[in-house]
Amino acid sequence: METANRRLIRPSLNNAKEQAASRRNQTQKKTIPPDQTHAESFYYLKQMQSKTPMVVVLKDGETVHGIIEWYDRCCLKVNREDGPNLLIYKPSIKYMYKATEA
Repeated sequence: METANRRLIRPSLNNAKEQAASRRNQTQKKTIPPDQTHAESFYYLKQMQSKTPMVVVLKDGETVHGIIEWYDRCCLKVNREDGPNLLIYKPSIKYMYKATEA
């Protein structure tokens, strides 16, 4: 039986490190979406500046007609012609729409 010279073939450590680094870079390229898009603030500012008549429907079914005067993180101030101005907490709002869309 003839014996052949066998050579041990082993991948270099540099190749393994490069492959691991490229895998890490691929997963890091995915960006995390922002926590806030500020779409709500943009919508309120637009309606306030144009003084758009709005209809706010509360969770209990009551509707409030008026113009948004200002807002903050937790509430809206709605000016009404047919009654006193109201401070409405955002958690009590079911939805709202422009009065012209009714």
